[in-house]
Amino acid sequence: MCGISGFFHAKQDFTKERGQYQEILNAMNLALRRRGPDDSGTFLGPHFGLAHVRLSIVDLVTGHQPMFKTCQGQTWGIVYNGELYNTDELRQELKSLGCSFETTSDTEVILASYMEYGPEFVKKLNGIFAIAIMDPIHSRLVLYRDRAGVKPLFYSVPGETVVFSSEIKGLFCFPGIKPAVDLDGLNQIFSIGPARTSGNGVFKDIHEVLPGHYCLCTADAVCQKSYWRLESRPHEDSYEKTVEKTAWLVEDAVTRQMVSDVPVCTFLSGGVDSSLVSSICARKLKQKNRRLSTFSFDFAGNRENFKASAFQPSQDRPYVEQMVSYLDSDHHFLECTSDRQAELLKDSVLAHDLPAMADVDSSMLYFCSQVSPLCKVALTGECADEIFGGYPWFHKEECFRAHTFPWTMDLNARQVLLKDEFLHELHMEEYVRRTYEASLAQTPRLPGEPSAEARRREISWLNLKWFMQTLLNRMDRTSMYSGLEARVPFADHRIIEYMWNVPWEMKARDSIVKNLLRQAGRGKLPDEILFRRKSPYPKTYDKEYEKQLAGKVREILEDSSSPVLQFLDREKTLRFLSSPSDYGKPWYGQLMAAPQMMAYVIQVDFWMRQYQVEII
Repeated sequence: MCGISGFFHAKQDFTKERGQYQEILNAMNLALRRRGPDDSGTFLGPHFGLAHVRLSIVDLVTGHQPMFKTCQGQTWGIVYNGELYNTDELRQELKSLGCSFETTSDTEVILASYMEYGPEFVKKLNGIFAIAIMDPIHSRLVLYRDRAGVKPLFYSVPGETVVFSSEIKGLFCFPGIKPAVDLDGLNQIFSIGPARTSGNGVFKDIHEVLPGHYCLCTADAVCQKSYWRLESRPHEDSYEKTVEKTAWLVEDAVTRQMVSDVPVCTFLSGGVDSSLVSSICARKLKQKNRRLSTFSFDFAGNRENFKASAFQPSQDRPYVEQMVSYLDSDHHFLECTSDRQAELLKDSVLAHDLPAMADVDSSMLYFCSQVSPLCKVALTGECADEIFGGYPWFHKEECFRAHTFPWTMDLNARQVLLKDEFLHELHMEEYVRRTYEASLAQTPRLPGEPSAEARRREISWLNLKWFMQTLLNRMDRTSMYSGLEARVPFADHRIIEYMWNVPWEMKARDSIVKNLLRQAGRGKLPDEILFRRKSPYPKTYDKEYEKQLAGKVREILEDSSSPVLQFLDREKTLRFLSSPSDYGKPWYGQLMAAPQMMAYVIQVDFWMRQYQVEII
């Protein structure tokens, strides 16, 4: 994985002020250095500036970027962040058309494909990617983002210059792009955060290339075009055929995503998703006389302090131990302390350039920092719940009836600390309703579908476009912050496409949630793992952690320079801090409100201070 950035202006010659623009490219690379600590490069031409930092995973020797190819006196260029999982097939196809290659990298295959097929070449790719291509023939910059949105790509257009970057911080290196937030951005933070509306960069005039889209940047316009979208159609496969095809798709996705010139590992929670990925990986490595390394995550003291609940029915460790024995993996039990979790709340903001998923994010940041010195590539079980219907809101009656996002049905948890006048300005309920309805209206419909199935399709759509994207953002930023490449086989677009039209009666046959995936995993896992009840990402049960957060919020209240004070109601906040454990409503998804709200306030305050956010 890598970090990419740069700029384009069809009518300006950057080389006339080479020193200034070269400094900007260098600053962009420095800003993104954590994404690619192994190598870096820049290019400055009359109309294009390209910058790249590299985490070496494939083609360790000749994969330097920016990369260029020349044909008939014209030179095309590329910077690319991601992994292509059908490189060999595409390379052979291009060779049959007369193309030649100087490297073994997927980067060169992507650039050659663009030169051969034009902008729509992206439909041929199976992978995760953010791509910027310098096209001299048409005097344009073309930006691409993978179908599921696994890899990020932001852009802004100050004046007539298009500026792009893997992370928002890279854009701020360019003159004229400021960290300003208007009322819409504040609603993104307070009303729907840590989620974001697709394409919305929160900061004013900062945008994100939409998943499954490419962006044509010319002298006349910046235009996003869709190259992939879900289509609703009747599912015609029998149940037996559906299980068989699901098993094949998962196996093929995991196998393809094991491609690497450095060792791969897996995250192993003992749940069905990560265990299935780990099982496939372990078997493939054993065929090469190699042993899989696995990592599990928990919090210090949880074995003593754990309390079962509807949100967290069981501890992971006993199931992890069973899987480690089953796989014969080289396993590492990682634990995060409350002190470390609280300390890294600020690093989490630096990784995202925005407030994030609070302590769920900061702890993952810590775990990734412990994995990266031992292994550069990790396969995870992320996205299976969104695609196979694992969350409670896929089957709970109150979620079916709610005319809002099912993971945030009660906005009270978001309003409890805020000033009344600020709430009046936000119009939070109206903003959420408009955003929800706009997203819901984009759901690909199937005419004549029964109402319950149609509603599940809506919930699936919201999960793919919102909840899954938030988790993909978390996985990318927390891993890349420590130079770790985290891959998500379940987000393979072929799995998403197929599962989109599989009816609920097949996905949850015999009223067993995610039963289709479980049946597809038969023979690969012990039954105790295969049919384990879902248990989400672990939380700390250390009461001292909550006390630490309350102390930090009190410090914010007592510091008159704290920028978040313009939004917080002091009396409301003090009342909340006096009994936070009694406030048990979910804040986002299955995250409990009390500690998450405190951690989020801490992040918002640090974000505004660190980035010197201007409210406009």
